[in-house]
Amino acid sequence: MAQRMRRILVAIRDVTHAPKNELRKAAVLARASGAGVELFHVIDEPDPAASWPETATAQTVERQRAAIATRRRQRLEQFARDPTLRRVKVSCTTAWDHPPHEAIVRRALASRADLVIAATRGHRLGARLLLRNTDWELIRHCPVPLLLVKSPRPYQRPVVLAAVDPFHAHARPADLDARLLDAGGRFARTLRGTLHIFHAYLPLVSVAPVPVGTAPLVVMPPEAEEAHARQIARTIDALAESAGIPPARRHIRLGEVASELSAAARRLRASVVVMGAVSRAALVRLFIGNAAERVLDRLGCDVLVVKPRGFRSGVTALTRSPKRARQPRPRRAHSVTPGEALPPLL
Repeated sequence: MAQRMRRILVAIRDVTHAPKNELRKAAVLARASGAGVELFHVIDEPDPAASWPETATAQTVERQRAAIATRRRQRLEQFARDPTLRRVKVSCTTAWDHPPHEAIVRRALASRADLVIAATRGHRLGARLLLRNTDWELIRHCPVPLLLVKSPRPYQRPVVLAAVDPFHAHARPADLDARLLDAGGRFARTLRGTLHIFHAYLPLVSVAPVPVGTAPLVVMPPEAEEAHARQIARTIDALAESAGIPPARRHIRLGEVASELSAAARRLRASVVVMGAVSRAALVRLFIGNAAERVLDRLGCDVLVVKPRGFRSGVTALTRSPKRARQPRPRRAHSVTPGEALPPLL
């Protein structure tokens, strides 16, 4: 996270319902840090500039386009007047762009946001808060720290739990753990909370040679397991000491990361879990190994996703028109560019 948080971008997917949790948490962070808040919405209706019949005039298309944009902007302005945002400088921006995650990344880069806030939603009444495709793509591509809001619980001197993997079992960049602790520490200090460190590991295993056709025999001397545990403890202690985390806030667990991390977050009543994200190839998209989906699904608290130093997003800047405009366009002399963003409203 930046040395001082100055700009918070709140990505609002649905303008028909006020995003109370996101607005409340953005407001708390903004007041504590002095940052401004930008409410951002991607217009997902078919763009009249690209989808209307060739018989439509440029003026007709522009009027229809402006009417759609005005309705969305008015909803954002209503959100900006929410009492939770009192004494916070708020701006509102809408944009015709596609797909949504690329639009959010482009806006974050253009506005130089220090934090992007998005929300997860259940697919049906009583469902768990599952991540949608846009959330996963934001995790992969957003170069700015991303706060996924999953819990309605307010931030009151929050416990911030940083999940580290100093052994780089999944080819994480060497400095990622330090960045997680730095981001988690700044988040905790901003809200007068406390930073904790967490690591889960699996036991050592070895396969003893056996005759062909029989089940392998797993054998590991107890002293080897004890030495393994001591090495892990020393490494985590060194990381914790570099971040000023006292022994009482260091949590090392033997077991599978998804279950152990979710259990630790519940036990500590953590408000935020800080995790690292590494963009991978198409077939290996998850971070912290292939357990990421289970981890994020099980966590009931908010998640702050941080990228390694030097991360470059695969999202390109919008020049004239977004991908949506690659559809066949009406042949008229004065067409409206479908990719232009509407100016922010103060």
